[in-house]
Amino acid sequence: MSLIKLNDRAVKDVTQFGSISSLGSLTHISTATASSSASIEFTSGIDSTYKEYVFYFVNIHPATNNVTLQFQCSTDGGSNYNTTLTSTIFRTYHEENDASAGLGYKTDQDQAQGTGFQIISQSISNNNDDCFGGNLSLFNPSSTTYVKHYMSRVVANYVTEAYTAGYFNTTSSINAIRFQMSSGNIDSGQILLFGVN
Repeated sequence: MSLIKLNDRAVKDVTQFGSISSLGSLTHISTATASSSASIEFTSGIDSTYKEYVFYFVNIHPATNNVTLQFQCSTDGGSNYNTTLTSTIFRTYHEENDASAGLGYKTDQDQAQGTGFQIISQSISNNNDDCFGGNLSLFNPSSTTYVKHYMSRVVANYVTEAYTAGYFNTTSSINAIRFQMSSGNIDSGQILLFGVN
């Protein structure tokens, strides 16, 4: 197989790459904008239409200092957010003043068949110039045969990058998701929901 040179063309214009005939696309489903919001919920749009759903976090700013963004899913349209999950989380960081840097597994932030909200960020500052961004992918949430996997990669503040992954241990369809801070409101920012063809 020969390599294909893009020659400064946008990737969206590629119709074939090697033996791949369809690269797929993102379809925008909805956008939620926070304004001193206790939580952001998506109670529609997560169904059997797509095998993957991606949530993009854009300039998420907390009202309270030193909090984390967390999430949980629902199998009953948002009446309850307590789906059993197993997760792992690790982070990298480098402080602005170069005082410390590191990489580590966060044993205090994962769950083993827990039903609580899962942390997907590290401590987020509420300084005026600090915010949080990244994405979370949820795979095949409408399956009634298999568990539902997810993974997330986010960055905040002075370059703190967190990686979270896991699965919801249910064969029921997941049809709603809630995002909230560990304390206080989501002061501002947007969460965009896309489906992947």
